[in-house]
Amino acid sequence: MRYCPTRDEWQTIDAADADMDAEKLADAVAFAEAAETPWPRDLSGGLAAGSATREPPPWNEVLGPTKDRGGPNGLILRGGRIVAEWGDTQRVDMTFSIAKSYLSMLAGVAVARGLIRDVDDPVREYALDDGFDSPQNRDITWRHLLHQTSEWQGTLWDKPDLVDRNRQVGVGSDNSRKGTHRDLQAPGSFWEYNDVRVNRLSLSLMQVFRRPLPEVLREAIMDPIGASDTWEWHAYRNARFEIDGENLPSVPGGAHWGGGIFIASTDHARVGLLMARGGRWNGQQLLPESWIEASTTPCPINPEYGYLWWLNTGRAHYDRAPESSFFAIGAGQSSIWIEPEHDLVMVARWADETKVNALIGRVMDSVLTPSRSEESSPLMDETQNDL
Repeated sequence: MRYCPTRDEWQTIDAADADMDAEKLADAVAFAEAAETPWPRDLSGGLAAGSATREPPPWNEVLGPTKDRGGPNGLILRGGRIVAEWGDTQRVDMTFSIAKSYLSMLAGVAVARGLIRDVDDPVREYALDDGFDSPQNRDITWRHLLHQTSEWQGTLWDKPDLVDRNRQVGVGSDNSRKGTHRDLQAPGSFWEYNDVRVNRLSLSLMQVFRRPLPEVLREAIMDPIGASDTWEWHAYRNARFEIDGENLPSVPGGAHWGGGIFIASTDHARVGLLMARGGRWNGQQLLPESWIEASTTPCPINPEYGYLWWLNTGRAHYDRAPESSFFAIGAGQSSIWIEPEHDLVMVARWADETKVNALIGRVMDSVLTPSRSEESSPLMDETQNDL
C-alpha cells in the first residue's frame, strides 16, 4: 500500500532518502520564502484586494467573510512524506479559486454515487429551480460547467454572469474589457473563466446532494484523508436555497466576493496527495480513478484546462513542470501542484505568481531520479497504515 499519512502522524523524510538533492531543495525553499505575493495582507476587498479585478458598484460588493492573509508558506511531499516545509503551514487562510477544484471532486462523488448519471446530461434534468429553462441555458451539461464552457446566462446571488465576461486569468492578463458585453455562444463552444457560472455549478451540486456541500466534502473526502477540523467553507450572506423545507447555504467556488474555503496548507497537501494517489487513500477508493483521469483530460477548446483543474498540456502553463503535472490555483497566489510521474506534491501559499514557474523549476532541479515503482522503492512502505 502506498504511504498516506494518518490523522495524527505525518512522516518526514530526508532529501537524500527521497532521491532529491538537499542543497537544491533548500534553494527552492529559500526562493519560495522570498517570493512573496505583492498582494496586501488585508483581504477585506475579496478578489479586488489584489490587482486581478476592479469592478464597479454594485458588482464589487463583498458578500462573504474575509480574513487577512499570512505570509508565504508551503510544503513538498515525495512519496507522500514531507521532504520540505516553510512558513506556518497550519495557518488557516483564504484560498480563492482552489475551491473550484474541490467542487470538481464533489462532482466526482456525485457521479460515483449515481446522483449524476452522466456528465453529458443536461443540468436542467436535475435542477430544482428555473436556472436552466431559458433557450440559452437549457442545453448546458455538467461537462460544460466543469470545463467552464457553459456560457450560462443569468444572475446568481446578485452577481450577473456579465461581471466576468471577457475576463482573462494568468500572468499578464488584460482585464480592461472585463464586464463588458460579449455575445454568448452555444454551450460547449467557448471557454471563459467565470465565477458566477462556477457558483451556479455549486448550487446545482447542492441540489443533487440535497445537503450543504461542506457537509458532503467533510464526510466523503476530508475526514477519510485525516484532514484537520480547522477548515471551513463559507457562503455569501445572501446565498441560500430551500431544499426539503430547509434553507441551505450554497457555497461559492472561490472568494471573488469573499467567502469560499478557508484552510491550512497541510490540508491542501492531503487533498493533493489524494489526487496523486488516483483517488485512493489507505486502501479506500474515495474518488473513482476514472474521475481523476477525466478531470485531467484536456478540454477540447482549452487544452490547459480539465474539470476545474489546470493542466500542463504541451507544458504551456508552466514550462518548468513536466507535462504530466496538474494544478489547483487560487488568486493571491496559492497553488497545489501535483506531479504524478515523480510522486511529488507541493502546496505553495501567497507566492508572487510571476515566480511560481521558477519555483517549480527549482524543485524539479532537486529531483535526482523519477519516482520508482512500488515494488522497488523504499518510499512505498507496505507496513504503514494497514487497514
